[in-house]
Amino acid sequence: MKNLPLLILSAVFFFNAKSYAQEEQDRVITTAVPFLLIAADARAAGMGDQGVATSVDAFSQQWNPAKYVFAESQQGFGVTYTPYLSELVNDIFLGNITYFNRINERSAFGASFKYFSMGNIEARETPDDLPLILSPNEFTLDLSYALRLSDHFSMAVAGRYLRSDLKLAPVDADATAAGTFGVDVAAFFRSSAIDYTRFDGRWRAGLNISNIGPKIKYDEGGQENFIPTNLKLGGGFDFILDPSNRIGTYLEFNKLLVPTPKDFDGDGDIDSEDNQEYNSIGAVEGIFKSFGDAPDGFSEELKEVTYALGAEYVYQDVFSLRTGYFHESPEKGSREFISFGAGFRYTVVNIDISYLFSTSEVVSPLEGTLRFGLTFNFGRQYNEIY
Repeated sequence: MKNLPLLILSAVFFFNAKSYAQEEQDRVITTAVPFLLIAADARAAGMGDQGVATSVDAFSQQWNPAKYVFAESQQGFGVTYTPYLSELVNDIFLGNITYFNRINERSAFGASFKYFSMGNIEARETPDDLPLILSPNEFTLDLSYALRLSDHFSMAVAGRYLRSDLKLAPVDADATAAGTFGVDVAAFFRSSAIDYTRFDGRWRAGLNISNIGPKIKYDEGGQENFIPTNLKLGGGFDFILDPSNRIGTYLEFNKLLVPTPKDFDGDGDIDSEDNQEYNSIGAVEGIFKSFGDAPDGFSEELKEVTYALGAEYVYQDVFSLRTGYFHESPEKGSREFISFGAGFRYTVVNIDISYLFSTSEVVSPLEGTLRFGLTFNFGRQYNEIY
C-alpha cells in the first residue's frame, strides 16, 4: 500500500464509524478498535457474522466462550485469515489464532490472538526523501474460562488485553501505542435432543456481553475513546433429520453498549462542545446510558440493534453449507449483506471458507473477500449425549 493518505487510513481504522451525508446519521455510534467487531472466522462469517448460539467450534472465543464445555474434542486449534479492502489494497488483513482445552466434563479454557494489520505506509517529509516504512496495527490477546453449571447450561468469563498502535512517529514525535483491557461475561444453553415425530430437534441460546472495560486514550492530552462494549443475544434450533443430516437455524441480535452522540446544548448541531460532554461520560456509565439515551426515544434505540439470520446444513459431520443475512438500520450505519460459506472435514482437520455480498448502497469493506479458516481437533473425545 504505497503513500496512503492519512484521511484514507483513518477510514480504514474506523470502518464502522459510518459517517454519511444524511443529517440523521450524525448520531451513528463510533468507537475505537472497531476491528473487534469483525467476524474473524469463516464459519461465523458464512452465517451472517453470528456465533453466540451456534454449535461449538474452535473460534467460539470471539462469540461465546461458554460453548467450549460442550465440545466433543478435548482440544482444538484454529487459524483464520481475512483480507480487508481486498479490492483496493493487498496488505490489510485480519488474522486470528485460537486454542481451547476442555479440561474435564465441566470446565474448559480458551486463548486467542487477533491481529489487524493496516499495511505498510511510506512516510516522507519531501518527495525526494527516502521513505520510512510504517506498519500501524492493532491486536488483542484473550484468555477465557468456562464452567458447566448443569447438563444443559454453562457460563464463562474472558479477559482481553487490547493494544492499538496507529499513531505515526514522523507526524507526532510523541507517538505511542494505546492500550486497555476488556472483560466478557457469557452464557450458553443447549437442550437435549427432542423427538418431534418426523425429526429430532435441539434448542440453543446464547448471551455474551463483551469488551467491558476502560476507555482507550492515544496520548496524554487527547480524548478518551469508548471501546466497542457489545451485547450479543441469540437463539437457534437444530433440525436433526437423521444420523447423517442436520440443519441448524439461528437468529442473533447485537447492540453496542456505548452512548448515542447527541446535541447536548440544543443548538441544532453536534459540535465540539457536544463532543466534549459526550467524551466525559465514563465507560461503565455509558453502558447503562446506552439503553435509553437515543434522542428519538425507543424507536431510535431499536435502530441501534442489528440482527443476523443464519442457517447451516451438515452432512455426516463432514460437509457443511452455510448462508446468512445481516441487517443494520440505514440511519445507524447501513451495513447489510448476504453471506455464503462451506466447510469440509477430513479426520481431525476442518477447512472453512465464506464469501460476502453487500445488499446496501454502502459497500462493505469485505465485499468480494474470500475468508479462510483452518481448524485441528485432537485429544480425548467426549460423548455429548444430552
